[in-house]
Amino acid sequence: MRVLRDIFKKSFLLSVVASTVVYATNGDELIGVGAKTRAMGGAGIALDHGAESTLVNPALITKVKSTDITLGGTVFMPTIKTDLGPSGKLSESKNNLNIIPLALIANKISKNLYFGIGMYGTAGMGVDFRTKDNLMNMEDTLQLLQFAIPVAYKRGPLSVGVSLILQYGSLDINYKNNMSKNPQTVGYGQKQDYKVGANIGLTYDFDNGFSVGAVYKSKIKMSYAKVISLATKMFGLNIGDALAQPAELGFGVAYTNGAHRVALDYKIIKWGSAQGYKDFGWKDQDVIALGYEYKTGKYILRAGYNYASNPLIIRDGFTQKGAIYNAFNLLGFPATSKHHFTVGVGYRFNKFLYGDLALVYSPKSKTSASLKGIGINSIKNEHSELSLTAQVSYKF
Repeated sequence: MRVLRDIFKKSFLLSVVASTVVYATNGDELIGVGAKTRAMGGAGIALDHGAESTLVNPALITKVKSTDITLGGTVFMPTIKTDLGPSGKLSESKNNLNIIPLALIANKISKNLYFGIGMYGTAGMGVDFRTKDNLMNMEDTLQLLQFAIPVAYKRGPLSVGVSLILQYGSLDINYKNNMSKNPQTVGYGQKQDYKVGANIGLTYDFDNGFSVGAVYKSKIKMSYAKVISLATKMFGLNIGDALAQPAELGFGVAYTNGAHRVALDYKIIKWGSAQGYKDFGWKDQDVIALGYEYKTGKYILRAGYNYASNPLIIRDGFTQKGAIYNAFNLLGFPATSKHHFTVGVGYRFNKFLYGDLALVYSPKSKTSASLKGIGINSIKNEHSELSLTAQVSYKF
């Protein structure tokens, strides 16, 4: 029984460390940040969205006629419920409302040269189980904020863009080791890190209304000194403090015909080679985004769909190692959302001022796995998401 108790503690610890990551849409990443992109299922590698394109494909800021300033944000409302052990009762995280900001500028410098500045949150939540003794009263947060400086060059139908990315990250883990005889609160405190990455993109416009695009986003190696390693040390585990945002490679095609625009993207997110994710068996994720836009008078109507394969691997829970992986991934890291349905509307107030709204819904996904290897029957998880994005743009 003592061996099983020790393994049980370790599986709980893994869940504590894991749950510092955002439960967003494609793994821990939003399916787009601005209202236009999100309303079209996140599609935008080959289709321009004004200043928003600095976040998707920097080459597309060459579509800006002069200057585009966009301000807004996303209200993100996830629902995470988990059952671990014999109770059969799902426990819900109280951290279910998060605000993610957005500020972007794209500017035409000359006939061929374009420049921009962007600031946007890519993550801003954690989990809150402070009233749940069976989940070690755990509370944690991960915040990621990116500053982007894109530069793009246009030569005929070809555009090429490069964006320098400065990423700020903040991580905090607090939980109570109430499995021991003398329960103690564990937590090193909030730690920050700053790292640099880059996005590289290109697009090509054909004469028949079609356009194609490609983008590569580099891995950003974040590390939060002593936060994860201290939490794992007390259980005799040797886990480092790295938690890298993975590299991405994406391709897109778009078609414009008068008032109609259609976009289709495919990208692969390299979780399998990102520190902190690969350590616990995450695999690369395939993402497909499809979006449609229709302009009628002063209104712009948008709709989309986003599909993402599950990056989590369900292990053989009858083995000790497999059960620990399952506990980690489903209790602390339930990135199980696959399907996302999106709608949105834009309105032109005058020739300078525009407003856009987007609603993103991911229906409830249910996942379960065996934990027999650590003396627990199973773990069950439910995960759904709802978010609203609003922004205003001023073009001159």
